[in-house]
Amino acid sequence: MEDHGIRHGAAAPSPLVDEGWGGGSEGGGTRAPHTSPPAPSPQGAGEKSAAALLSWFDRHRRALAWRAAPGEVADPYRVWLSEIMLQQTTVTAVTPYYRRFLARFPSVTELAKADIEDVLKLWAGLGYYARARNLHACAKAVAARGAFPDREEELLELPGIGPYTAAAVAAIAFDRKASPVDGNVERVVARLFAIEQELPDAKPMIRKLAAQMVPARRPGDFAQAMMDLGATVCTPKAPTCGQCPFAGSCAACLRGDAETFPRKKKKPEGRLRRGAAFVAIRADGHVLVRRRAATGLLGGMTEVPTTTWIADFDVARALADAPQFAPARGASKRETSRKVSPEVSWQRIPGVVTHVFTHFPLELIVLRAHLPKSAAAPDGMRWLARQDIAEAALPSVMRKVLAHALR
Repeated sequence: MEDHGIRHGAAAPSPLVDEGWGGGSEGGGTRAPHTSPPAPSPQGAGEKSAAALLSWFDRHRRALAWRAAPGEVADPYRVWLSEIMLQQTTVTAVTPYYRRFLARFPSVTELAKADIEDVLKLWAGLGYYARARNLHACAKAVAARGAFPDREEELLELPGIGPYTAAAVAAIAFDRKASPVDGNVERVVARLFAIEQELPDAKPMIRKLAAQMVPARRPGDFAQAMMDLGATVCTPKAPTCGQCPFAGSCAACLRGDAETFPRKKKKPEGRLRRGAAFVAIRADGHVLVRRRAATGLLGGMTEVPTTTWIADFDVARALADAPQFAPARGASKRETSRKVSPEVSWQRIPGVVTHVFTHFPLELIVLRAHLPKSAAAPDGMRWLARQDIAEAALPSVMRKVLAHALR
């Protein structure tokens, strides 16, 4: 989970020189680049380093909506819910969604009983919608067994829970000795050991080193401390190394190039896809929508009808995929045989709607048509009242389309 906000606290004392995991050189000299990290330091040194991080955490821990206060017992449901939401999303973006979600579904039992459409409505705008479907399936599985399991191997058997989430729930909710490695922890470990290997190839090495760092005492707090350190001190840009409890033993800090870690391979840019969106508006203001297939991109979400999104989209052929309405009563046989009712006139709205998905950018032209109040929705579609649009399970790209068409 990424949180790029920087919290300025007092610098913690650093008892880690020449005895932490990073293994700095004598006198703080420059360390030569290497392709594999040094062996972990003796157990005593590792315990001292962990103790220093936990001491820092006790003073500078973030107050998060889902985090148990010091002395409180963590709620596995809240831990799990927040970790699923925080995947590929920032703390700032997730917080309001989490609060609304918890107010509507205060327990895993309530979530399990909910209709998937209601879950998707609350999730709309948060992205990566497969997470919402897996969240619902997982809630049902947990409710059926009576409670969350407290061990990684059992958590991994639940729908939608992978190695990171299993480790996070085991450590934070149950204080098991587990090592969740998110983007923040990945960055901290890569800098501690100045790992030259590029991501994603370096991930197995980073996970192994992170696991070796977990202390037997307070593993849950240690996991959260590593996340907080990466989010507030060991940030992607301009890390405040002087405030870090690992500063004296961090290989990248001693080299003076911490900001260059972790090394990353350049991601190939996805090819632009294009298409057309059809916004049909009934005389009473209702808008035509349909539900996407349960699996795949934006699975189960609500959308206005569109063409297929492809790289070689042909604007001239867009109307072939327009919604087909039944002809009006009294229409001639010739009119009845046409694919599109003669009352429907699609007009292109100037401009395009752009959106960027994880693997590709998208451009949509928008065509709008006005229909009489008596118009029936085509098979598999329905009319959505204008006042219900805000609460509908519409992904961000569809909200952009409607904003473009209804302005």
